[in-house]
Amino acid sequence: MNASQPHAPQAADTASFTQLLLGAAMQANLQQLGYTQMTPIQAASLPLALEGKDVIAQASTGSGKTAAFGLALLARLNPRWFSVQALVLCPTRELADQVATEIRRLARAEENIKVVTVYGGVPARNQIASLENGAHIIVGTPGRVMDLMERGNIDLTALNTLVLDEADRMLDMGFYNDIVTVASQCPGKRQTLLFSATYPDGIAQLAQRFMQEPKTVKVAAQHSAHKIAQRWYEVKESERLHTVTQLLAHFRPQSSIAFCNTKQQCRDVVAVLQAQGISALALFGELEQRERDEVLVQFSNRSCSVLVATDVAARGLDIANLEAVINVDTTPDPEIHIHRIGRTGRGDAEGLALNLASMDEMGSVGRIEVLQGRESEWHQLAELTPSSNAPLIPAMRTIQIIGGRKEKIRAGDVLGAMTRDFGYSKEQIGKINVNDFSTYVAVSRNIASQAVSKLNNGRVKGKSVKARLL
Repeated sequence: MNASQPHAPQAADTASFTQLLLGAAMQANLQQLGYTQMTPIQAASLPLALEGKDVIAQASTGSGKTAAFGLALLARLNPRWFSVQALVLCPTRELADQVATEIRRLARAEENIKVVTVYGGVPARNQIASLENGAHIIVGTPGRVMDLMERGNIDLTALNTLVLDEADRMLDMGFYNDIVTVASQCPGKRQTLLFSATYPDGIAQLAQRFMQEPKTVKVAAQHSAHKIAQRWYEVKESERLHTVTQLLAHFRPQSSIAFCNTKQQCRDVVAVLQAQGISALALFGELEQRERDEVLVQFSNRSCSVLVATDVAARGLDIANLEAVINVDTTPDPEIHIHRIGRTGRGDAEGLALNLASMDEMGSVGRIEVLQGRESEWHQLAELTPSSNAPLIPAMRTIQIIGGRKEKIRAGDVLGAMTRDFGYSKEQIGKINVNDFSTYVAVSRNIASQAVSKLNNGRVKGKSVKARLL
């Protein structure tokens, strides 16, 4: 087969889901979920995927791609046949969880479709137990899927759909051989759907080995200049990190991601911000899963103002209400720049992208201008003045409770204890995340220490618990 570079689709941008050949129950479910108009990548890829064709789709995070492949694999699935009929490979645990959640929402139209997630960083025994009870769809990372296949816990003989989600990031993370191992053990007669934000050489190699005459579609990952205000600042290398603190003091975003090209730069930025009293945490590839979980929980529940991340580590994250993106380093890949800034200005919100570039990075800036089709808007560093002398401190703090799903703790149990037993108002309690072995609850900063004390001396669901402030 010949996988050519993706080309722009001919599909209309504003096609309705009602035009698709989907059952009445699925159409009703899509209406309930608020899915009316297809996004460009859905309009381009779904009709082809529903015809059973192999598809290579180039699209960014947040473009609606999960629904595109989710609807396609559900359309081919027989709920009465309790075997693994679809496998979705993802680069990270976080993305696997997000994808599984979205597929479950889409599958509500059908009776009892079971989706199981499998990934590394946690013991395999719980995942094995879930698989022993049967599954229709597996969503997982390549390494753990391959491991469970070798142990005989995953049987793919009934598989009819293989999805490679964010395939470029899986290649970046060194999963090429794992993907080859998994794909080569899938039935030859199946549909393969490959979604990727960029199109490196490895994608063409995968397509050539494992896809049957794939149709290629590409949706330009552009953002309206009205939705995301981009500002560029020229910096000397020696002033780059200090400029990040100036940007935060001037614009004072409540929630922002600062992107760096290397993990060492992440560490350096966090050290500078923390020294200034700014609540910042780093996210890069070498963190243990527990550390990664704690960083993401604190950022998503508004206990941390700035997440400083590399592109690979931040891939697959979808953080709501992100006010600003700061590009500490200019990326040499213009499409990655588009994906970075696209994390702000989601939905009806307006976003802010603040970009730093040295003279050495002007070639990369030029490539970004070519892709965006417009010149960059440059501003002077002298314009950056603190808009307040108060430090940028988040409104919430995070309490970790030892015990989670395995102890049958639910978010409602924690909220009940905090409001009914300890006398706090619902407004003082933020997001509650329940993991397998830990529960994280965001609380107003001014009650955090007292709340930890009350938890340690009180009960949740009738049981004593141990709690600590992160």
